[in-house]
Amino acid sequence: NQTLKKIKPMKLISSLIFFLLISIPHSSPTPTKSRKRTQIHKPCKTLTFYFHDILFNGHNSKNATSAIVGTPPWGNTTTLANQNHFGDVVVFDDPITLDNNLHSHPVGRAQGFYIYDRKEIFTSWFAFSFVFNSTIHKGTINFAGADPLMNKTRDISVIGGTGDFFMTRGVATLSTDAFEGEVYFRLRVEINLYECW
Repeated sequence: NQTLKKIKPMKLISSLIFFLLISIPHSSPTPTKSRKRTQIHKPCKTLTFYFHDILFNGHNSKNATSAIVGTPPWGNTTTLANQNHFGDVVVFDDPITLDNNLHSHPVGRAQGFYIYDRKEIFTSWFAFSFVFNSTIHKGTINFAGADPLMNKTRDISVIGGTGDFFMTRGVATLSTDAFEGEVYFRLRVEINLYECW
């Protein structure tokens, strides 16, 4: 009888361990870092827009869509500073179009700011949103990142969105499509979204 009493608890513990092992869900192994790097990621959505920036120069307040709101001591708010415009902060509210014609019907507004952030190289840092309110799109796409202006193309991050672009993320490739002195520039924005809800 003593032997039977010892066997029953052992059998019960063994059965319990076996039951726990088979009931725990097994997850598939995660890919290694080297495998992740070799995977080709395809965007879930691609979009192309143009936005048109007309900088206030002291004489064009009726059609200006951007203005210098911060400047270094050697600059002023109507002319971009010397030394690659270092220290200038520009706020903008630019029209977004589907083609590169400034007079095309806008599908939204590009709203945000850019900062010229280096003395040695002509470069800036962007933080802005595409704000849509058209029959095509509603909501926003939000962007942030460095813009080395002398490069033909530059990538910045898509960091979120609302409406049709709720919680979206991806990469936007900027290219300067037109440039007229220091008053007007047009950017082509190719957006590749990798998280679409």
